[in-house]
Amino acid sequence: MREWRGVGLVGGWQLTASVCFYAIFAGTAFVRETFGLSRTLVGVTVTATMLGYTLLLFAMGAAVDGYGERPVMIGGLLGLGIGSVGVAVAPSYPTLLAALLLVGATYATAMPATNRAVLAVAPDGRRNLAMSVKQVGVTAGSGLSALLVTGIAATRFGWRASFLVVAALAFVVTLVFAAGYDGDGGSGALAVPDVRSLLDSPGYQLLVVAGLFFGAAVFCTTGYVVLHLTESVGTAAGVAGGVLALVQLTGSAGRIGGGALVDRLPAADARASAQVLVAQGVLATALFVVVALVETPLAAALAFGVLGVFTLGVPAIYYSCMTALVPDDRVGAATAGGQLTLNIGGLVAPPAFGYLVDTAGYATGWYALGTCTLVAALFVGRLAVSPRLR
Repeated sequence: MREWRGVGLVGGWQLTASVCFYAIFAGTAFVRETFGLSRTLVGVTVTATMLGYTLLLFAMGAAVDGYGERPVMIGGLLGLGIGSVGVAVAPSYPTLLAALLLVGATYATAMPATNRAVLAVAPDGRRNLAMSVKQVGVTAGSGLSALLVTGIAATRFGWRASFLVVAALAFVVTLVFAAGYDGDGGSGALAVPDVRSLLDSPGYQLLVVAGLFFGAAVFCTTGYVVLHLTESVGTAAGVAGGVLALVQLTGSAGRIGGGALVDRLPAADARASAQVLVAQGVLATALFVVVALVETPLAAALAFGVLGVFTLGVPAIYYSCMTALVPDDRVGAATAGGQLTLNIGGLVAPPAFGYLVDTAGYATGWYALGTCTLVAALFVGRLAVSPRLR
């Protein structure tokens, strides 16, 4: 099924899974109000989601390599739907955290499985573009969740009802995906990922370290746009949700544009991807400074929109580079390792960002994220010029 129809099926699964996962990011303002949380504890809700995601990454990567992506993706999307129901009915903050752990744990199926799946269905010669199209499912799903959560929250049904809608979507798409996607089989055996041999791959070490800093920027941007706009700029929650959706839309454009650019650069895939990643990191640093300085709603919306192109455009190129560095039969494990460092950034950074905001203001937090993307660009810059990189 090496055709765009197969890419569409995989991308549709990714979009739906991301709607489930990122809905809590769009709901941070409502969760804070409902449970009476500090900004730091709002960051803990993001961390709980990321913790579930992180704990099962290698297990899911091993399952994908061992049994193929199809059963893992079907089970993962079902689990995301169940977790979303749990968020909708959570009576207390601890039970909300437990539901978010489940959402994160089942979302751990996403990157190892979809990265393997999209390589299996990508049209010949369009590998990087297909990866970017699939990755648009992440930003499009996050943007759609922002519109759903903030839009339904403004009705008499409240924000919790949006998670029931998200769950229903997950169950329907699971059926469609199961009927339309055949998938590749795995090795037939579940094995512990050989992380040591992955770390011997030229450039892989630098890429996963850079992922730590890129992850901090991606997850803090997604998690705090709504709060920043409502608290620091003074916009309504619905408008702030629209800006978050705009950030995801421009991030989608950044992913597609970056993938198309990588396919057209004269260098080999790994080096070309690294070159684009460096540019994304440096430009993201400049935009974080702009975000920290602007004060009006329109200027903030424009700044966040442009920031999305570079910050949220990163993951597609990150995975294009990573999958070019390792053999195709190691993509599941390699992706799990790369996503692990992205997630560690997402675990540590949101509470730290919230603490900086509580003690020093939003500008300090955005400057810190700009520093993160600059550091990431420096690591990837070493990768881009490495003589060992094929």
